[in-house]
Amino acid sequence: MKSLTIAWKDFMIRFTDRKGFLTMILMPLVLTAILGSALNSVMGGDGGFAETKVGLVLNDQDPLAVTFKEEVLPELSFIKVKKVKDDKELKDLIKDEKIDVGLSFPQGWSRDLEQGELKEVSILSLSEQPLKASVVESVLKSFSERAKMLSVTAKIVISDLTQSEAVTTGKVNMNEAATEIVQELKEAGKDGIPLMEESVGKKFVSSMQYYAAGMAVMFLLFNATVGAKSIIEERSTETLARLMITPTSHTSILIGKFLGTLLFALIQLVIFFTATTLFFDVSWGENVLQVFSIGLAYSVAVSGLSMALAAVVSDAKTTDVVSGVGVQIFAILGGSMLPIYLFPDTLQMVASVTPNKWALTSFLDIMSGTEWNELYVPIVVLLFMGLASLSIGTWRLRAN
Repeated sequence: MKSLTIAWKDFMIRFTDRKGFLTMILMPLVLTAILGSALNSVMGGDGGFAETKVGLVLNDQDPLAVTFKEEVLPELSFIKVKKVKDDKELKDLIKDEKIDVGLSFPQGWSRDLEQGELKEVSILSLSEQPLKASVVESVLKSFSERAKMLSVTAKIVISDLTQSEAVTTGKVNMNEAATEIVQELKEAGKDGIPLMEESVGKKFVSSMQYYAAGMAVMFLLFNATVGAKSIIEERSTETLARLMITPTSHTSILIGKFLGTLLFALIQLVIFFTATTLFFDVSWGENVLQVFSIGLAYSVAVSGLSMALAAVVSDAKTTDVVSGVGVQIFAILGGSMLPIYLFPDTLQMVASVTPNKWALTSFLDIMSGTEWNELYVPIVVLLFMGLASLSIGTWRLRAN
């Protein structure tokens, strides 16, 4: 009960701080509006991906390349295909900005497909359209991997079948069996054709949605430094020491500090969620409970970090540095500034140590449509980060 009293006191101090409150609420809304509108033409508005003009050069009538052109790309409504006669024309079209992405398929692209190999496809794009190029490259890569897998699988199955007793005794016609196997593998692989709906969810995420989620997780992260600074200032003025000599246990006091940060983070998220929904028409997905669950787990992680930070930092000035520089580094790594799927694989792995990356990707999954089982891992990771940080911070602060 005393922990709740302390939590409410801390919450009211921050909530009634006009300057701090406006910074934590107004700034993320302004940045969401600016970034969401500025990148609307690249990431697409109204919940759809921006139209992407793709130029194709087929140096021969390679059957797999023709399949990609005629059966895969037409399934993506946002892609407009333009046939180009040669690489020179492709480069000119890119230079004149008449197409966004260019693909040049070499002669005999799928010649070594049975060995699980495909020749490299040349990809050209406008420097200011990296997202569009990344999407097209992802579609091509997924299609290529699927084709190689099916080809190698068919080869292995047919090889085993050739040596089987049914074939050697003449009970099975090898030509008919091989044709049927290849056809069945192709049918089984159709569901694997990498359409965008499968790679990002059931729905597309617009630029406004992306940056609403990005700014939400970035500004909630500031609560870690705000909460830590509050404890450090109380410790420097000996307010915390006087509080700890009261009958209230040290653990109750520190848990109260944690809950105060947690409550403010949750209220901040609810206000931001409501404002972006009403004023920017941002859709956070069809399941509000999923949004709240990720928001709660992330708030626990942020609040736990505030306790750990207060335990290792001794003065408020250092906390200001962490707030100004550390949070920005985390924001960049976590994808709040630039879409995280544009990062190299190594950098994406490094980003996994940041709680905001887990929260951001989860919010995007919810916006595009996801099941609960896809959210269990990020929820557990965020809760673990928060509770582990809380345990470490509480132990260190009690020792002090």
